Amino acid sequence: MSKSSFYHYLGSKEALFDTVVSEVGAALVAALDIPDPGELVGDDFWSRIAPILDRLMVLGQREVWFTDLGRLFYLADAPSGEGSTLGRALAGVDEWLEQTLAAGRASRAVRDDLPTSLQRHLTFAVLRAMDDWSLRHMEDLDTQQRRRLAEAQLDTIRRLLAPARA
Repeated sequence: MSKSSFYHYLGSKEALFDTVVSEVGAALVAALDIPDPGELVGDDFWSRIAPILDRLMVLGQREVWFTDLGRLFYLADAPSGEGSTLGRALAGVDEWLEQTLAAGRASRAVRDDLPTSLQRHLTFAVLRAMDDWSLRHMEDLDTQQRRRLAEAQLDTIRRLLAPARA
């Protein structure tokens, strides 16, 4: 495609970035089949969370464009402001996480002695750090190592959020 054709259809590199994030992100969300947080309430809260990570891992191995999408989230110069597609995607994840933490609290699987906003902030930060590292090292890990890594990541989040023992 010529430069003039590109700018005629998309207008800018940022518009291309937003289109990719929007289109691939929508395909990933559809493929993940993310449950409504209200469906997670119950005695088996953590066992309902685990399949989401399993599906994400399988999809990342099967569809390289989903892994590439994840890497776009960590580009230093990615347009991630409030009005950007990436910013809206991150806000959506943050909102889902807040509702999921509420479901975890209702299930007594998540501690309630800290403000929810702090738990959400800590959990989101830890998940982003793990995700960024995993995406950077994906090619160095075989399937079994990836599975163990996903299990360790879930265990880390579970321990971060677990209710204090009496």
